[in-house]
Amino acid sequence: MRIGRHLLTIPFSHMPPESPPPETTTPTRIALIAAACVGALIVAGVMVWQGFTAGGNPDPTTTNSSAAAVLDIGVLTFREGLECILVLSAVTASMTGDAELYRRPIAWGAAVAFGATLITWFIVVGLLGALAENVSALHIQAATGLVAIIVLLIVMNWFFHKIYWTGWIGLHTRKKQGLIKSAADPETSHSKVFFGLAMLGFTSLYREGFEVVLFLQSYRLRLGSAVVLDGVVTGLMLTGIVAVLAFIAHQRLPYRRMLILTGIMLGAVLLVMVGEEAQEMQLAHWLPTTTIHALPSLFPAWAGLWFSVFPTVETLAAQLLAAILVIASYYATRLVTPGAERNRELS
Repeated sequence: MRIGRHLLTIPFSHMPPESPPPETTTPTRIALIAAACVGALIVAGVMVWQGFTAGGNPDPTTTNSSAAAVLDIGVLTFREGLECILVLSAVTASMTGDAELYRRPIAWGAAVAFGATLITWFIVVGLLGALAENVSALHIQAATGLVAIIVLLIVMNWFFHKIYWTGWIGLHTRKKQGLIKSAADPETSHSKVFFGLAMLGFTSLYREGFEVVLFLQSYRLRLGSAVVLDGVVTGLMLTGIVAVLAFIAHQRLPYRRMLILTGIMLGAVLLVMVGEEAQEMQLAHWLPTTTIHALPSLFPAWAGLWFSVFPTVETLAAQLLAAILVIASYYATRLVTPGAERNRELS
């Protein structure tokens, strides 16, 4: 509980304020109701899909790990999508009135980045496929999983660091302000301003998309593209609902709480991925396998499928180390925060 209370004080200084929203108008209220209905339909659709494919509510002891993987992939995609929306909303927040026309090139840049992410996916898949002709599939699976874990640890580290939010979001905001200011100069080329704003939208989305591509390769190699597609579609639907509320309904969303919640969920996904990666490294003989004989009787049969908890010294130690790194990263940022600034954050 103490950790949970501390998480609520993470300094997101460049996030939109969480002041109480003004009284909603009828169109806004309709948009909120519509978004809630879409979310409910998604959940109902997943339940119906389970009913047809698994003959009812699936028993974790008799299914493979694909359902858990869809949930993990959905969380990963939604978390990265939410971060992209946060950056884009911070960049476009002041573009109102006559300045609203500057949103169009940013939107075009984001659309191009989405297409570039898809192209990157197929390039990475092709490279791994060519590599598989000369390298064992177990070795490729272990290597891609290791890269994904390193990137995810970096993302979790950024999540706790104020310099990430002030640097990344602040950089985009400063570039936007400079481009809009230069647009008033008659000597400035309109194409230069358009390209600059488009690059803001492009970098805001492609950075997150590239991370997702790296994350998902180990899932694709282990479970196939169909499972990855189900998880990505789930995450994109949830991201789309937030995007509609942020950019169409113009709602002041509680970004801080949403990011903290998805950050905690991402931490759980990290532990699952670390357990899976350690087991894959054991199968590839990169790590020894030291079974703890007292634990198999204590762990249910589905713990390995859903949570990647295996009764070996190496897998449990890897998950413990990952948890320590994430928690230590958070507390390290608390130690380096100046006292006066820290007191302002707590207030």
